[in-house]
Amino acid sequence: MEVKKFNDLKIYQKIFEFMRMGNKSVQLALAENKKMGLPNVFSMSNTIYYKMPDGTITTKSPFKKKKK
Repeated sequence: MEVKKFNDLKIYQKIFEFMRMGNKSVQLALAENKKMGLPNVFSMSNTIYYKMPDGTITTKSPFKKKKK
């Protein structure tokens, strides 16, 4: 895969600005979930993990399944 390089420095500055804003938003959402007592959900190597507000990490879903 070829990586396209840009000659305009402003493009890279905008990319980093968007990345910074996205990372900050994710950090705020994670903190808000913890504050509200909600688990944070993430995946690694095709496995879903749940980080509970107390800091424990599990692969078992803490969410109740809806009945049809």
